[in-house]
Amino acid sequence: MDEARYADAGVDIDAGNRLVEMIKPLVRATARAGAAAEIGGFGGLFDLKAAGIDDPILVAATDGVGTKVKIAVETSRHDTIGIDLVAMSVNDLVVQGAEPLFFLDYFACGKLDPAVGADVVKGIAAACREVGCALIGGETAEMPGVYRGRDYDLAGFAVGAVARNALLPRGDIKAGDVVVGLTSSGVHSNGFSLVRRVVEIADLNWSNPAPFDPARSLGEALLTPTRLYVRSCLAVLRETTAVKALAHITGGGFTENISRILPVDLAVSLELDRVPVLPVFKWLATAGKIAESEMLRTFNCGLGMIAVLDRAMADDACERFAKHGETAVRLGEVVPAAGRARVDYRGRLDLRFNAA
Repeated sequence: MDEARYADAGVDIDAGNRLVEMIKPLVRATARAGAAAEIGGFGGLFDLKAAGIDDPILVAATDGVGTKVKIAVETSRHDTIGIDLVAMSVNDLVVQGAEPLFFLDYFACGKLDPAVGADVVKGIAAACREVGCALIGGETAEMPGVYRGRDYDLAGFAVGAVARNALLPRGDIKAGDVVVGLTSSGVHSNGFSLVRRVVEIADLNWSNPAPFDPARSLGEALLTPTRLYVRSCLAVLRETTAVKALAHITGGGFTENISRILPVDLAVSLELDRVPVLPVFKWLATAGKIAESEMLRTFNCGLGMIAVLDRAMADDACERFAKHGETAVRLGEVVPAAGRARVDYRGRLDLRFNAA
């Protein structure tokens, strides 16, 4: 009887080793104070003292990229999906005022292609460098029978730290505070099961020109990576005391995410006609016949981060966001919650789509 080997069962240890060697230079490039960013041990190390944060509170976040990864697989475009992976976790850290310190990834597939894995890690490393976060480890799991063909999935884990007295949301949010939104880069990484359903309804392929951006293919346009808000938000938090709270607009859209940062006796009143709805959302709403209420609880609609600002300092804070590369849109204000929804909408989103 022939000897059974792991490779015969579909798991190639040598391919995993090749991937590790391919990504080592990418990982080293993410080194920062507190982490050498070397991989290959059983655990990643981080020296919290070297990060230089007084009286630190650790903040942890984990997320994936959802079914957006199917578009990456089906278009063979793997170099930006790692940016999404990092963004989904580190944007969740900064809403609590935390500076991202280190990141770990989990890559699971049916059959490991080292070139695909390296492309994914290239995006992860690029995003980590952008936000000053060390990539200190990860795991690659080859699981034939669980994942089929070229399919893979990703998960990310980020840890950050914030000084105890700088933790967000602050306890002094009050009626009259100003609510602003920071513009997004596109769909980001939420709602892609619905996006893929709309593409099916519209009878389009990923290679077709994007109806909302004909200069690019539909697949390329929808893979636009999630915006990283970390550097700009941290800069404004360090320059001014205007920011009382931040909300990352992910799954649940405006409706679910903004209410998470408010005291129970407060709500926000938002003017929907001020939302700069991106063409991709207008196309989705039109092609999929998606109701406005569903858009608001599924997508970011053009604003990926919400900030609650002290009214007296709101104009200055918006100017500071602009200085750091963000477009801040004044949406409304904090109001008493009595007798109204926690997120109270006024006006309508402009969801009219005109094909180019």
